[in-house]
Amino acid sequence: MAGHRQRTGQRVINWDRLGKTARKAVETPILKRFNDPNRAREFAIEAGDLLFDYSKTSMDEAGRSLLLEMFDESAIPSRRQAMFGGDSINETEGRAVLHTALRNQAGAPVMVDGRDVMPGVLGTLSRMERFAEGVRDGGIRVTGGKVTDVINIGIGGSDLGPAMAALALAPYHDGPRCHFVSNVDAAHVNDILLPLKPETALVIVASKTFTTVETMTNADTVRKWIGESLGDEDAGSHFVALSSAEERAAAYGIGPERVFGFEDWVGGRYSVWGPIGLSLMIAIGPEAFRAFLSGGHAMDLHFQAAPPLQNMPVMLALTGLWHNQGLGYATRAVLPYEQRLSRFPAYLQQLEMESNGKSVSMNGSDLPVHSGPVVWGEPGTNGQHAFYQLIHQGTRVTPCEFMIGAAGHEDEVAHQHRLLVANCLAQSEALMKGRSLAEARALLGDNYSGEELELQARHRVFSGNRPSTTLVYPKLTPFVLGQIVALYEHRVFVEGAMLGINSFDQWGVELGKALARDLEPVVSGEADAGDKDASTAQLVSFVQRHSG
Repeated sequence: MAGHRQRTGQRVINWDRLGKTARKAVETPILKRFNDPNRAREFAIEAGDLLFDYSKTSMDEAGRSLLLEMFDESAIPSRRQAMFGGDSINETEGRAVLHTALRNQAGAPVMVDGRDVMPGVLGTLSRMERFAEGVRDGGIRVTGGKVTDVINIGIGGSDLGPAMAALALAPYHDGPRCHFVSNVDAAHVNDILLPLKPETALVIVASKTFTTVETMTNADTVRKWIGESLGDEDAGSHFVALSSAEERAAAYGIGPERVFGFEDWVGGRYSVWGPIGLSLMIAIGPEAFRAFLSGGHAMDLHFQAAPPLQNMPVMLALTGLWHNQGLGYATRAVLPYEQRLSRFPAYLQQLEMESNGKSVSMNGSDLPVHSGPVVWGEPGTNGQHAFYQLIHQGTRVTPCEFMIGAAGHEDEVAHQHRLLVANCLAQSEALMKGRSLAEARALLGDNYSGEELELQARHRVFSGNRPSTTLVYPKLTPFVLGQIVALYEHRVFVEGAMLGINSFDQWGVELGKALARDLEPVVSGEADAGDKDASTAQLVSFVQRHSG
């Protein structure tokens, strides 16, 4: 990439300096840094119910000081104030970025274009609560009586947010069962509908414009399923719209009392806090949903008030920049040791990669450094029997972000949670410590000798010195989940602002969707593939021959 200096606001960031500092720091083994008895305490932050430990990284005092200097150079406090204040920081779309207002339950004024948006936010929240309670207690009924199953149809943030949170908060479910349909692949909606009864199903269609192709295609399929069983005239009473397009919802048979809109300053991947979270609210109840909002709001207050060194989103972001832009580690693994957070890595894939997967800065110039990393992961301990081999002994370094609760919800089998905690902490320790050739020889000396000992020992060497962070929380409650989600949202904001990019648009998803619209009539045989490249034409031909 050309050059390594970048203008952010009116200041210039020297990324070369970060690279040189990081490469020098990594020469000292992470384990050796713990010769300083204060290392663990000084490279960790507590905020609310969370502890973030980044001491098992190569970051040293010099590197951290440089990162904090770069943070100051980026003028992030003023940009943060602009975001919370309702300024149009999403410059390419001319929009404010105010998902934080959705969890501002205190109702302190938030101004957008001279108008306080909080009365509308709180009014919508109250409407959601009344509707959710009605569904839960049977006051709001469908053709077959009380709702037994809620089907949320959305894609992207309209699916990943509520689906992730609903699974994470399963112990708090005391309402109807919730199901999530996103993929336009008919197998997804078919498999969800198969065991359900249309007469007791409530369908939530989550699309701001009510035109999202995948969402509306799935909605049409579910509407047909209900109509074939109950009659088309009753189908509309089974639907709810999370949309700002009231007229389109009305044409679909959804009355205004069942339409919950939201403003264009709420991006899809940040939308679980508002109407997009209706399915979650129905599942866990308004009180638990408010606790989720409160957790997010608590992290907002911390992010705005804490100085950078004690600011958890800031230091999480700076650690990410240290690994990616400083040391060139192109991916990071998110490893929740919590089965109910199994969708959290996928949620973060969208949050981080759609937000910061850019190559152009706010002023239109090419970025001088790589932008966001590839984010991936699976829950522990499953991952230990899958890809941890590569993490421990592969040729590339993958920074790992562990997550673990001090306690689980299943008191009767608490010993299993202790085993889970032990595995999580052992993995971060093993990544740091490794195993030397001498240690491997000693381990195998009773069973092998000579050349065979040397060969076998080589296969059991772990290089160690591989970085990880650990986020610990007491138990995965609605409040704690709110804190965690907001923590990662603000991490994205800080990393994006440091890189000088717009974290709140997503133009990269547009081209493929436009080409798909053009290709659909080609695939169906209604149009000719003559103007397509030879590869695409060949693939279309194969599909047509084998599609029946």
